[in-house]
Amino acid sequence: MTELGELIARRIALTGPISLADFMAEALGHPRLGYYRRAVPLGAAGDFTTAPEISQMFGELIGAWLAERWLAMGRPSRVRLVELGPGRGTLMADALRATRGVPGFHAAIDLHLVDTNAPMREAQRAALQAYRSTWHERFDEVPEGPLLLVANEFFDALPVRQFHRTAQGWRERMVGLDEQGGLRLALAPGATPFAAVLPDAGEGAEAELSEAGRALAAAIGARIARDGGWALIVDYGLESAGRAASLQAVRGHQGAGILDRPGETDLSAHVDFAALAAASGVASFGPVGQGDFLRRLGLAERAQALKRHAKADQADAIDAASARLIAPDQMGTLFRVLALGDGRSAPPAGFTDAPSD
Repeated sequence: MTELGELIARRIALTGPISLADFMAEALGHPRLGYYRRAVPLGAAGDFTTAPEISQMFGELIGAWLAERWLAMGRPSRVRLVELGPGRGTLMADALRATRGVPGFHAAIDLHLVDTNAPMREAQRAALQAYRSTWHERFDEVPEGPLLLVANEFFDALPVRQFHRTAQGWRERMVGLDEQGGLRLALAPGATPFAAVLPDAGEGAEAELSEAGRALAAAIGARIARDGGWALIVDYGLESAGRAASLQAVRGHQGAGILDRPGETDLSAHVDFAALAAASGVASFGPVGQGDFLRRLGLAERAQALKRHAKADQADAIDAASARLIAPDQMGTLFRVLALGDGRSAPPAGFTDAPSD
């Protein structure tokens, strides 16, 4: 067992079983030993790869979307450009490079990055050294003002509670100890107070709920309602998100046990986009599949432009990256996109095939 696993086991021995949400919060966010505090999770040497690392086109198109939203907002002279969980800074670097030609946009940007991972912050500084950036541990530390926010594969790592429907009703899945003192999953013996917000389902059904995700969406929505702005959330989750047990663990690009090696294993769950939209309290668009979203923003045209100056092997790599981002059997449908906005500007691009007015 890892050092963090031993700390969690000691906590359970002293105070009793904890929720999966509490376990995730410790495993991912413990101040010293949490996975997202010290690991470098991205890339071949890490545990997973995100869309910005697959192709520059992803960040470039996101940048175009953000710049268009700034124009739709009436070109405010100051706007908080915020990324939650910026990874290596690749998405933001590509987005800013692609928008250098938008008159006034870069002059208006006040860049804020929300990340708790010290090693990744160093990578972000290197990628974004041409821009003045401010780092925060939490979104609520970002100063007031009009907002443009992007969160790519951020909400999936926020803690979730998990529930199982028994003959006696919904019961929460907890983390306790086995006879050898190791971590194990078990159902709480009593009814859960969350039953009122869980779906009506038969015995054997599973459900998940992310209080942290809903609270963050509400905070983003409150900021947009007060100061104006837009948020773009890209993450993975199906239509049934929240109505099944989707929590999974990955280490070294391979599946792992949820309780296996806390602090050294990535944990994530499908995002319930409908719950985020409802919690935000502002106008929402989508979710739509990432493939449709990127296609509507002009991924094919951008790929063709890059291929005009590419060698044969480079052109093949561009085609492969495009397919990985938009193909239905890859990231195109599993990953989805949700926009939250102030409702005062025109509808955003990417959410309908109809041309914007």
